[in-house]
Amino acid sequence: MGSNSEQQRNHKEHVLLFPYMAQGHIIPFMELAKLIHHRRRCTITVVSTPSNIRALTSSFPLTPTFRLVPLPFDPTHHSLPSSSESTDTLPLHHLVNLFHASRSLRPAFSALLSDILSSPSAPSRLCVIADVFTSWACEVADSLGVYHAVFTTGGGYGTTAYFSLWKHLPHAHTDADEFAVPGFPDSFRLRRSQLSSYMRAADGADRWSAFFQPAIATSLKSKSMLCNSVEEVETTGFRLLRDYTGLRVYDVGPLLPFPDDKKSSYKRAGKAHGLSVDACVEWLDAHPPNSVLYVSFGSQNSISARQMMELAKGIEASGKAFIWVIRPPVEFDIGGEFKNEWLPEGFEERARERARGVLVRDWAPQLEILSHASTGAFLSHCGWNSALESLSRGVPMIGWPMAAEQFYNSVMLEGELGVCVEVARGKEVVVSGEEVERVVREVMGGERGVEMRRRAVEVRGLFEEAMREGDGETKGSSLRAIDEFLEVALSGKSEMNGGCLN
Repeated sequence: MGSNSEQQRNHKEHVLLFPYMAQGHIIPFMELAKLIHHRRRCTITVVSTPSNIRALTSSFPLTPTFRLVPLPFDPTHHSLPSSSESTDTLPLHHLVNLFHASRSLRPAFSALLSDILSSPSAPSRLCVIADVFTSWACEVADSLGVYHAVFTTGGGYGTTAYFSLWKHLPHAHTDADEFAVPGFPDSFRLRRSQLSSYMRAADGADRWSAFFQPAIATSLKSKSMLCNSVEEVETTGFRLLRDYTGLRVYDVGPLLPFPDDKKSSYKRAGKAHGLSVDACVEWLDAHPPNSVLYVSFGSQNSISARQMMELAKGIEASGKAFIWVIRPPVEFDIGGEFKNEWLPEGFEERARERARGVLVRDWAPQLEILSHASTGAFLSHCGWNSALESLSRGVPMIGWPMAAEQFYNSVMLEGELGVCVEVARGKEVVVSGEEVERVVREVMGGERGVEMRRRAVEVRGLFEEAMREGDGETKGSSLRAIDEFLEVALSGKSEMNGGCLN
């Protein structure tokens, strides 16, 4: 813990974190906050809207040096439903409203930062870490002379592609289905099917571009960037990200619960679960190693009714046991009640009677499922949090990317790491039960699946190495990176783009 004088010094240091209002952002931000508090014992403040703070308060024991602070926000002032303070159940046309509405938090954030600086107990050093999507907070920090950094909750590869695509909109300048991406090698190509529907339609004058382009541009003006990944795993991704942004990029991942943290994913998110941990583990205990397929599309995604029907047919035909976190199809209210008519007749009953499968409404204890020896593969939307959780447990993936940078995560996971096979792409593509069955069998029984699992276990080892406690060269690369960052941010030391401390 260090001497009393060191502890007193650290308590005069303050880090303020500002995640975007989405579970896929809030969860890694909270893990980053805990990691910083563990490494430095400084004061931590996390800000968000009132309902997000209430949800987090139920999951995180607060102390005088770990605070959650709500910023006033009224969704109805921004053409949003009254209860909408995160992306969880918002349809696409409301998501863009929430993005733009998030900028209304700027005056309250500015006032909070000014109050911290002018209070009798003002910190000797203050640092702001903003989400890429709340990067305007860095402008506020800069105007007050406060050190600031952005945190990308994605990986190096996915973040670079996402930044480049929104900045340049290369697909808007060609009629070809396949196109190059600025900042990537000439041999790298993407297809239009690897773009979200709103990016495909973007022309620079639309509402999505009007949010993302300034947010990314502001991010690139920050002092440095934190990335939720591991350099030894994403060697290419970090090189691309540093070259593209010109920033000092610190690899601080994978941001997952500490070994002694017993909270599962839904508890970290402050969400109620649809299947208890005990019931889940008991069910998994009854199945052989590597025999269960886990299916989840994340906190705000679903597939179409037709896709859901074919996915169910394919899973059943594969003969593999499964746990499926299921929500209504995209054509319906995904926060509403699930109807059996969206699945093959008798599907759930057959699965239950044969102890073959479990359908989970809403949230499942994902980390516990992925940690269990019976889990053989994860059919996922390739959101970065889910990818990190899967690989940290050595579980290979079946990719079905849906939006944002998930398409580029899938490219990297399959092409660079060899731990994923993509079965489908997006909410519009026609997918057959036969193709689902083929891929599930390949990943969970074929020679390719054996190699994928071997590679996933290798990545797990690299993750563990990156977070290894130690001194000097024995300390893991991600722990070295967060310690170096805190020295720069809280001790006033300068830094260089090349990553060396002066």
